Amino acid sequence: MTKVLDLVLLHGWGSSAHVWDDLAGRLAPHVRVHVPDLPGYGTAPACAPYTLDAMADTVAGRAPRRCHVIGWSLGGEVALAWALRAPRQVRRLALIAATPCFASRPGWPCATTPAVLLEFGKLLAADRAGTLGRFIGVQARGDARARRVAGELQQSSADGAADSVLEAGLRVLLDADLRRDLRRVRQPALVLHGARDHIVPPAAGRRLAAALPDAHFRLLRTCAHAPFLSQPARVARALHEFFDE
Repeated sequence: MTKVLDLVLLHGWGSSAHVWDDLAGRLAPHVRVHVPDLPGYGTAPACAPYTLDAMADTVAGRAPRRCHVIGWSLGGEVALAWALRAPRQVRRLALIAATPCFASRPGWPCATTPAVLLEFGKLLAADRAGTLGRFIGVQARGDARARRVAGELQQSSADGAADSVLEAGLRVLLDADLRRDLRRVRQPALVLHGARDHIVPPAAGRRLAAALPDAHFRLLRTCAHAPFLSQPARVARALHEFFDE
């Protein structure tokens, strides 16, 4: 990168900004890295109402006037909504294990069924620690470095987020559907996806990239839902190349 740029990294549901520690360190020599907690996580106050648009507006209000954005999982949906609502602020998008529509709908089978999300919410209310632990296991499942990934996810788990915030985040995942808006996302985008992702199927990433006007899709064959934890050097290199263009 020839000049210092501002880069905002948005984490996923049930995680925290610390999930970016390794990748942020690899990117920091070349950019000013900002790793905010999503609303309601860490020290960040929750937004009201707790919707995708409100989350995007809250993050945008704390971010630099012009910046690149990396979003992972739920953070990827927030990044897309942010790019749509503030096109002059967001310059480029890198979307990791992201989807425009997390819950399955007619014509959109590459997603989690709504019943699974609803049941997950019930399990969360009954056994928060156990449910978050199982979620970490699913995120790492199939990854060539599953043990490493699970350990990193455990260390960055959203211990400080209130139950109400986690439940509201599940509702966002259940309700949000940005598919019809993707053609309005004019920023250049890089879509990175793990071939072994059991949370967001790779087909969702392919469809996301195909629907965006200016996007490139890259599949990481030995990775699951968190490729930046499994292959941080490779992901950092891909991001350097993308933001250098």
